[in-house]
Amino acid sequence: MTKSNSVNVLTQQIIGVAIEVHRALGPGLLESAYEACLCRELSLRQIPSECQVQLPVSYKGVRVDCGYRLDILVDNIVPVELKAVEQLSPVHEAQVLSHLHLGSWQIGLLINFHVPVLRQGIKRIVLGLSET
Repeated sequence: MTKSNSVNVLTQQIIGVAIEVHRALGPGLLESAYEACLCRELSLRQIPSECQVQLPVSYKGVRVDCGYRLDILVDNIVPVELKAVEQLSPVHEAQVLSHLHLGSWQIGLLINFHVPVLRQGIKRIVLGLSET
């Protein structure tokens, strides 16, 4: 399996986990509740992940600790940004793109749990372009 195929399989697994969490909890909770449950479900499925991962910024060759954190980093290659908002906005996508750039990752997921059907709240973001 090529690297891009394995990343695609991984993003599909993450989306499946998020759908499971959304089906169990529904919309309307705080982002922190979805994050805790998503981290638990990833663990139950033995998908390697870390929650609240520190993301340092490098400025002119110096590491600057700005307090940035990823909601979830799956298998050290897919950052996942969670939201529980009325509607995703361009700034949310920009946040994921910034995470991709800072962490040298290629693909990230932006997931908004505040929707009736979770597929409507999922955006797959690729560094250099955006996919739905």
